[in-house]
Amino acid sequence: MDIRLARRTEEISSFYVMELLRRAKQLEAQGRDIIHMEIGEPDFTTPQTIIDAGLSHIQTGEVKYTPASGLPQLREKIADFYLQHYAVTVAKERIFVTPGASGGFLLALGASLNPEEELLMADPCYPCNSNFVRLFDGHARTIPVDAASHYQLTAAQIKQHWTPATKGALIASPSNPTGTMIAAEQLSEVIETVNELGGCFYSDEIYHGLVYGKKATTALAFSDNVFVINSFSKYFGMTGWRVGWLVVPEAFIEATEKLAQNIFIATATQSQYAALAAFDPDTLTELEQRRVNFEQRRDFLYNALVRLGFEIPIKPDGAFYIYANCSKFTDDSFQFALDLLEAEGVAITPGKDFGDHKANHHLRFAYTTSIAKIAVAMQRLENFINNKG
Repeated sequence: MDIRLARRTEEISSFYVMELLRRAKQLEAQGRDIIHMEIGEPDFTTPQTIIDAGLSHIQTGEVKYTPASGLPQLREKIADFYLQHYAVTVAKERIFVTPGASGGFLLALGASLNPEEELLMADPCYPCNSNFVRLFDGHARTIPVDAASHYQLTAAQIKQHWTPATKGALIASPSNPTGTMIAAEQLSEVIETVNELGGCFYSDEIYHGLVYGKKATTALAFSDNVFVINSFSKYFGMTGWRVGWLVVPEAFIEATEKLAQNIFIATATQSQYAALAAFDPDTLTELEQRRVNFEQRRDFLYNALVRLGFEIPIKPDGAFYIYANCSKFTDDSFQFALDLLEAEGVAITPGKDFGDHKANHHLRFAYTTSIAKIAVAMQRLENFINNKG
């Protein structure tokens, strides 16, 4: 049978880490003890308040479609969240509840990006963001960044790389894989620059809440003419519930509504009712305790990796990742990760999953498991380095 695939499928990359995950699962099936530090999914369960809210709605039997833009009371809760936590007023009409942050990106890019247009983003960056652009027949133009700018794009870089084909720029803060945040002044300058150039600005804020020692600033604090993507997955611990949100400029409300109606119909109803409880005081108290736990894990892992000889120019500001330079030990981080898994049962992510800039010299460690397990992983890593040398 002659199967003709769309060309875009050939240009959308798969995750290298999935090869590692498959092998890790095989080793576990053989009885090996594997410590997972490769996947960006916290080990905490969904808070019970959220589970109870979701189950309570399911038990009513009224699990029917919501409006395509989302449950009205959830949109109001999100708007209130911006007011309470950021002192920013956002009209609920601009808020769309989506199937995870991925759904938010699909709507944002579907409403704004034309074929052959470019979107500027940092290298390293989360690979799905580039792939979303390609899905709409656009082009992700990645710009190498380093510790000098906290691994974030600057206004000067955006001006330098802007072309007639450029639609806009995307910034993730805190970022995956580096865990760094963009300073408020730098964010304001970047947004102003993109607006002056007549482009669209997209702010990936899915790790807001998981920040340490400082406060994250939303792009909405500086402009209403921005797309903001957020999620209940990371900070709120609702990965599998698949619910997030998107804030759009007022001019994009109607177009985004049409896309949501046609692509999704609606986000899962029970997940939206569950998410209503995410903003309850008891839930937020529990989430703050978890945030403190993540900060302790970050500090423990950072100190251990530095002691072993990994170069980490900036201690991460947020999320739950450390992006470590491993050039002291290898010039092929993918092979290093494969060998570490086979020899010691520790699964981590190679830098080539996040771009091209010095990717072979970097590894991402996710501190999504307990300090006790991280300690064992670091002992295994030290054994591996010593035996390798």
